[in-house]
Amino acid sequence: MTTSIETTTASDQINAAAALLAILTAHTDLPTPTPALHRFLQPGTDIPWGAWGVKLSLHRGLDTFEQWREALGLDPATTDNGEYGTSRWLTAYGISHGVPVEVTGFYPYDADDLN
Repeated sequence: MTTSIETTTASDQINAAAALLAILTAHTDLPTPTPALHRFLQPGTDIPWGAWGVKLSLHRGLDTFEQWREALGLDPATTDNGEYGTSRWLTAYGISHGVPVEVTGFYPYDADDLN
């Protein structure tokens, strides 16, 4: 496995862009995410190294994260957690509409955790 990434062109993002549009069109009733086309470089997932896909970030708590995770059929076993400073998040990975997808839900520390 190599860690270098070859130069790509905008045409390499077309499938991810089409998937993003399909995902948003199929789930117009869900809370608004912050979407992005994303190049997946995380070893340790089943996502191919360097593949273009969709990243959805949710900043209104874990309820919105769970709604999107379920809607996209992302396996709960892929969910990982993280924290930095006063932020915490859960991230789930999978494939949707033929491209890698990452859904991240951010949530704050409880006030008691900061004391």
